Amino acid sequence: MPPPRTLLAIAVSVALLALAPTVSSALSAHPADVLLPLLVTRGGAPAAALLAVEESGPRYAQAGEGMGRTDHFRAGSVTKTFIATLVLQLADEHRLSLSDTVERHLPGLVRGAGNDGRALTLRSLLNHTSGLYDFAEETRGTAPVTARQALRIALTHSPAAPGRYSYSNTNYVLLGLVVEHVTGHSYATEAERRIIAPLRLTGTSFPGSRSSLPSPHGRAYAADGTDVTALDPRVAGAAGELVTTLADLDRFYASLLGGELLPPRRLREMLDTRATHGSYGMGLYPVELPCGTTVWGHNGHMSGSYVRSAATVDGRHVLTFRVNTDAIADPGLEPAVLAAEFCPRTP
Repeated sequence: MPPPRTLLAIAVSVALLALAPTVSSALSAHPADVLLPLLVTRGGAPAAALLAVEESGPRYAQAGEGMGRTDHFRAGSVTKTFIATLVLQLADEHRLSLSDTVERHLPGLVRGAGNDGRALTLRSLLNHTSGLYDFAEETRGTAPVTARQALRIALTHSPAAPGRYSYSNTNYVLLGLVVEHVTGHSYATEAERRIIAPLRLTGTSFPGSRSSLPSPHGRAYAADGTDVTALDPRVAGAAGELVTTLADLDRFYASLLGGELLPPRRLREMLDTRATHGSYGMGLYPVELPCGTTVWGHNGHMSGSYVRSAATVDGRHVLTFRVNTDAIADPGLEPAVLAAEFCPRTP
C-alpha cells in the first residue's frame, strides 16, 4: 500500500483532473475553492462551504444551495477541542493534574466489565488511550442520553487494551463530568466564561437539550435525505454538543494555536502525540500533507452535519469547511481539500 503522503498526492491530482475544465477557466481561483464543488457532486452533500483565514484575510466559498456564510450548524466532535482546552486550563491553575486518576474526581463511577477508574488518568481520557468503550457505537448518535447513561452503556463492555489509542466519545463525556466536579459549574458554563466570551464567539453555544438551531441556519440532511435539522444535542453531550459558525471555528483554532488560550507548556502538551504514535494529541490531531506541512485540528460528525477544521501550528492559516449531511461519500476529498488549501501554489 502506498504511504499516506503518496495517497494524498494521488487524491489531489485526481480531484484536480476531474475539474480540469473549471480550473482552466478560473486560474485565479484558490485550489481549495475549485475542489469544493466535488463535495457536492462526488461527496454526496446537498451543499458545502468553506471559510479560510490567513494573513491576507478571509476567503469564503460555497457550492450547492441552501447554505450561508453566517449559518449556525452542529460541529460534533470539534467540541472535544473545547473540552480539552478547559481541562488544560484547569491543570495550569493547579485545580487538577493530568496524572490524576478518574477515581479521584469521580469516585466509584467507573466500574464494571473490567473497567476501573482507579487505573485511568485524565491524560488517558484526553488522548483516547483509556480503552473505554465508545457508547456511541450503541446509540449511533440518535438516542439522547445523559452523561451517566452514556457511561453505563460503555461500562457494560470490556475495555480495549489500556494505553493503546482507541477513539471513544465516552472519554470526553467523562471529562465533562470532571470539569463540573472541579469547578462546580457545567462544562457549558465554563466554556462560555473561559473561551466563548473572551474570544467573542457570538455564534457559538452549548445548547443542552435545545433541539432547534439559532438563526440563521440552513437545513441538515441524513444520508437517506431525511431532514434532521431539529436534533437533541444530548446524543453527544460533552463529546459533540457544540453549535457554531465557520467564522467562530476559524477564530477559535487560530486563537488556540496562537497561544491565546493556553500557556506554551500546556499547548505543547496538547500537541504531544507520542502516546498515540502520532494519531492524536489532546482534543486535536495532526495531518501531514504531501508538501510536508502538518496541520492541526479536528473533525465533527453529527446526523446531518460534517465539519472539518484545520490550521497551521502557529494558527496563522486556518480552514473550516462543512457539508450539510452525515459524511463525505468520497473519503479522498477531505485530504485533497486540505492539501489544496495548505500546500504552496505553484505558478
